[in-house]
Amino acid sequence: AQQSNVTAYGATAVAIISLEAFAGMWINAFLVCVICTAWVKKKTLNSNEKILLLLGCSRFCYLGISWVYSFLSAIYPYYLYVHHILQLLQGAYSFLNSSNFWVSACLCGFYCIKIANFRNSCFIYLKVNIDRIVPWLLLGSEIFSLVIGIFVYDIIDKAVCKNLNFTCQGRFWKATIRIEEHFYPLHFLTGFVYTTAFMAVIFSAVFLLFSLWRHKHKMQTNSMNSLSVDAHIRAMKSILSFFLMYSINFMSLILTLISLTKHLNQVIFLVNLIQHAFPGVHSLILIFSNPKLEKTLLRILSCFKCKVCMK
Repeated sequence: AQQSNVTAYGATAVAIISLEAFAGMWINAFLVCVICTAWVKKKTLNSNEKILLLLGCSRFCYLGISWVYSFLSAIYPYYLYVHHILQLLQGAYSFLNSSNFWVSACLCGFYCIKIANFRNSCFIYLKVNIDRIVPWLLLGSEIFSLVIGIFVYDIIDKAVCKNLNFTCQGRFWKATIRIEEHFYPLHFLTGFVYTTAFMAVIFSAVFLLFSLWRHKHKMQTNSMNSLSVDAHIRAMKSILSFFLMYSINFMSLILTLISLTKHLNQVIFLVNLIQHAFPGVHSLILIFSNPKLEKTLLRILSCFKCKVCMK
């Protein structure tokens, strides 16, 4: 009876996580397709589109890898003991997760530099050269994420080889002791990625808020509406959504560490729900904060609704 309850709980968890993952993959696939279509038509991409394109690709792949890992963990856990499967999944997961957060941080910094107005010479230099800096920032983010993925692969490979014994076939492993305590460096590394990206979001929000306050203070004597104020407000909404999402994910990391020490399956399930919902929800916020993407999405949804009504 207990085994059947565990199986039913795992199946329910996989069903909910699958719904979140596939919805998020659809949203990010839409984001990538629209930007690629614009790329083909214009033969070029601006800096904002480059960041969104890479962000959509990394989130689509992240949700795919994360869903595979969650599915195997809940339904076929022994498949994770096949040699190199666990290491490859965790390494790819860490690479894509780090890429997701660092590219998101680059998007926050881009909004801040592009929209905020300061007379500091360093800030002016960044503002003038931001379009040339963005590709290097994205390349650096991907290289850094790749290093983290390789490092995670190496950590798990050493931990697994130390704590799991080969069977006589040499293909599968049999667990001898719990190995969660050996994965603490992974959570420390994840915490480092979350914290640095979170700090970038906080600084971007503070600079934008201060720039908005200064601009509104100057516009108090002018009754005309300012496009700069509208741009500030739109950017602030996006960055505040970043701040909220990052806060929730940072709390999920803390919950993960608590669940490892207390062995709370319900907490792990809650963390999985949060981590699978974040890429889709945040990308949806980005779509609705971009007039072109929002218009395209609404047009597709209206066409789909008309076809459904005709049937």
